[in-house]
Parts: sequence; C-alpha cells; structure tokens
Amino acid sequence: MIHPTALVDPTARLAEGVEVGPYSIIGANVEIGADTWIGPHVVVQGPTVIGRGNRIFQFASVGEACQDLKYKGEPTRLIIGDNNTIREGVTLHRGTIQDQGETRVGNGCLLMAYSHVAHDVVMGDDVIIANGTQLAGHVHIGDHAILGGNCGIHQFCRIGAHAFLGAGTTLVKDVPAYLMVQGNPAAPHGMNLEGLRRRGFSADAISALRRAYKTVYREGRTVKDALAELETQAADHPEVQPFIDSIATASRGILR
Repeated sequence: MIHPTALVDPTARLAEGVEVGPYSIIGANVEIGADTWIGPHVVVQGPTVIGRGNRIFQFASVGEACQDLKYKGEPTRLIIGDNNTIREGVTLHRGTIQDQGETRVGNGCLLMAYSHVAHDVVMGDDVIIANGTQLAGHVHIGDHAILGGNCGIHQFCRIGAHAFLGAGTTLVKDVPAYLMVQGNPAAPHGMNLEGLRRRGFSADAISALRRAYKTVYREGRTVKDALAELETQAADHPEVQPFIDSIATASRGILR
C-alpha cells in the first residue's frame, strides 16, 4: 500500500489499510489511522496525528511548521480527525505554544483546493472550507459551518456552528452561530435557514431562531440587553442556546 517512490520515516506509525501514493513524504512522528489514503506528492510532517478514513490529495502540505514569527521550533502538533477530505494544495500548519500547542480539525470536514489552515485553528465537525479560503492563526470554527471561496478570516475570529460565509467575505469580527454573512467588509444577512432545514431543524426551531436574530439585529438593543432577552427565549427553545453562547464568548466582538 506504500508506493516504492514514497519516503516514510521509520518513526511514522501507519495503521492497517493506509495507502501512500507516489513521491509522497511521511515525516517523523506522524501517526496515520486505518484506511486513510495519501495521494501522490503529499508531504506530511510531524508531530501530526491523522485519524481514520481520510483522503489527502496531491500537493497538500500537512503538519508543517507554522509561519508565526514567534515560533521557534517547539514540539507542537496537528491533529486531524476521521473521514476528512483534504484537496489539492491545501496547507495545514501545526500550533504554537502561545495557544494550546495544537491545530485541530474535526471529523467529516471538506477542505477544498488551495485553502489554508494556520496555526492553532480549531475546526469542528462537518465544516466545509471552499477553494482559496485562508484561515489565520487561532481561528475557531463551529460544527457544520460553510465558508465560501476566497474568504479571508482574521486571526482569533470565531465562526459559530451552522454559519455560512459567502464567497469573498473578509471577516475581522466573530460570527454568531447560524448566521449568513457576506461582503468586504462583512455584513450579516439573516440566519442560514436553508442550511438548517437541510439538517433537520423543525419549523418551530427555525421560527425561534428568526425571532432570536431579530432580537439582536433588528430591535436596536445593546448586546447585553439582547442576551438577557435571548435567555428567556432559550428556556422554551434550546436551539437558541448556541446562538447565545457564540455571542457571549466572542473574543473580537460580534459582527453586527
């Protein structure tokens, strides 16, 4: 399952069913889970842990040292979950000791061609990053978020679960859960209602989230006042709670 032209470091640990394509390089301190496919001309550097059932296409660079000028070669890691697809030319860098020392990608994510995942990014499950999108350091992305092509995400930004960013969005503030965002500068455009319907949210839950959006974005309230009202709404509709949490924990202020 390892092509004769591939180079695999003796310290790398490859589980059953791992395939490594022509001219790929698997470096020291790399662990790859069962049934993962590494295509041709892929470079994987360690320390990196890759889970089961992943597909990594040609010219991807996985687990390389980060571009942060503060990084001085400390033994940080990249951790990738299960069943992810990493397309051509994607770059994923290890973390820094200034954060948790890890860059993390969840399960079931799709990273399209030429996207970049910088140091200390934390990505949830079932995230889609479209072609050419660039994530700066320390960005956090919630489950089921979708980022359109050629988005630029400023360092330390947080993007909530089920959020949707249109192509070309430049983001410098946090995006609460469920929002649709577009533009440069980015602006909110309601809730990602079609995405929620596709994921099985009930009509009642979607109605509650519409109301929550209006509370924050249409009624002229302060964030503090809006959060107090949202807590009341969440008592009857728990789907509102992730929206509350993503606002309350915003590190750069929310997009409004």
